[in-house]
Amino acid sequence: MDSISELPDEILGKILSSLPTKVAASTSILSKRWRNLLSLVDTLCFDDSMVVSYPKEEEATSRFLEFVDKICALLSNSPTIKKLSLCHVPVRPGPYDVSYFVYSCLKCWVQTALECGLLELHLHAIPITSVYMETKLLTSNTLVKLTLCHRFILAAEDVFFPALKSLSLLSVDFGYDKYCQLLDGCPVLEELFVTDDDSYQHWPCCGAYVESASIKRLVAFVHLPDAREHYDCMLFDAPSLVYLDYSTHVFGNHEFRGLDLLVEARLNLKLWVSTNDYDYSDDDCDDADIDIDVDDVVDDDDYDYHYDDDEDDDYFVKPKPDIFGDVTGLVEGISNITTLHLSPDSLEAFHFCCKSMPVFNNLLNLSIESHKEKGWQVMPLLLKSCPNLHTLVIKGLVHRVTNRCGDACACIPKKQRKFVNEEEELCCLWTCQVKMLKISEYGGSFQELKQMRHFLGKLECLETVKVGVEADKSSMFLRANLLALPRLSSECKIQFI
Repeated sequence: MDSISELPDEILGKILSSLPTKVAASTSILSKRWRNLLSLVDTLCFDDSMVVSYPKEEEATSRFLEFVDKICALLSNSPTIKKLSLCHVPVRPGPYDVSYFVYSCLKCWVQTALECGLLELHLHAIPITSVYMETKLLTSNTLVKLTLCHRFILAAEDVFFPALKSLSLLSVDFGYDKYCQLLDGCPVLEELFVTDDDSYQHWPCCGAYVESASIKRLVAFVHLPDAREHYDCMLFDAPSLVYLDYSTHVFGNHEFRGLDLLVEARLNLKLWVSTNDYDYSDDDCDDADIDIDVDDVVDDDDYDYHYDDDEDDDYFVKPKPDIFGDVTGLVEGISNITTLHLSPDSLEAFHFCCKSMPVFNNLLNLSIESHKEKGWQVMPLLLKSCPNLHTLVIKGLVHRVTNRCGDACACIPKKQRKFVNEEEELCCLWTCQVKMLKISEYGGSFQELKQMRHFLGKLECLETVKVGVEADKSSMFLRANLLALPRLSSECKIQFI
């Protein structure tokens, strides 16, 4: 400890700032040399781990508040506080069901930090507690990063963060108007992270509407499975956006405006219903394979009848309802991107909820993730819509077999399509310009090996194939099987990663 004590105050301050705040505070009792060094700490992180277990919860809360008050008092004359983080702080009930912590302590702590040129502020409220944010707490010329988590009430006429570059709104519920006011008060905002997934929320807010001329990076996660009636429409209007990571159940309408600069998009678009009953249509299966369920036979003059030549009785199959959602505007809005990542759910959303597929002339990198319960129905159309695709990345080759996968895969559906259009006779892989194919989580099953044979035998521009195989006893056998597959491209080299 003596050798450390000999270091300059500035260095010791940096060391203390890198420690948990509770540990940094405890050093003040080491010696006279360390007694006043706490004022040099520029990073403060407080959470419920600092609360010592007491018989009564009120006593634990009081001790915690006293501790934070003392720390903030010591730092009131600090030249700079770079970061203040308050996470899951215990609260004590107060008037109007608003915590004592909110009204007395939070305001004091944040104001003290702001007056010291605060750069980062992270506030994580208790989900059942409403935290009031007044004008003084929503105005700063120095703040560059702000995080608000859970229930915050913006009780401010003006919001202005002229230097704020990064904003995170995690399960907040302060209303659409206040949300717009907050965005408008951040003129140079570059990064926006939003989540709508709180059980106390009744409708999507931050993840359903983003309008900003400055943001370049947007990560939005919306998961409110019980709020289907509020998923009518959404809007993203961000002309400077270059990166998008978007996860949500599909809306009735997705409107994407001015995303001409968007370079990369990562999509996880979930349908509201299972699509297992949509694998086969009446026209796609042989008459001999049709199974009629009694529940699907309806007697109604409003429907067109389907006749069975072998029977005298007429019957018709109840039509399947349309799947809710329209992602046409979303897909059209991202058509200028160069890199696209699609989840298994997104593949189905593109197939069932996209009325028309644009041409992705600039798309060079396509990454998809497979799942055994999700189909590849959209893959033929998607690959045909990417004329300049260079790299195709697939995480897992196993997917649900349907008669809609077309020639993008080698699976054999239980019911073959009855009619094949002439334009479908040309395999989509033959015209694909992919030069690099990356496969991860390859298990070597018969279906996977057959799919690899299909790729290698149809992609004539392939130069490199990278396959991720787990290092186990059977890996040598799997590798040998892959290396033995015929390749259409004489330039194709297989690598194992």
